[in-house]
Amino acid sequence: MDSRDFRKLHRKIAPIVFLPLFVTAFTGVLYRVARSWFGVSDEIGEMIMFIHQGTFLGKDLRVFYVILNGLGLIGMVVSGIVMSGIFFRRRKISD
Repeated sequence: MDSRDFRKLHRKIAPIVFLPLFVTAFTGVLYRVARSWFGVSDEIGEMIMFIHQGTFLGKDLRVFYVILNGLGLIGMVVSGIVMSGIFFRRRKISD
């Protein structure tokens, strides 16, 4: 697959996976900071984890949320690395 193909794939997938990844990352950090630094109650901590783990989707959809969230993150990382070209030698353009 060419770098341009990865760029197109990355551009199409990014808007779809942004919100779930952002919510997961944000609530994960929020939970840890709120519990450690501010000593929030167990009730508030459970509410944050309810969102973080995708429990609001129900028992069956929660599994798919976690799997798709992980696959989306892996896809973004791989396509981003390929686009950056840090692991591949670039061909020298000769005149």
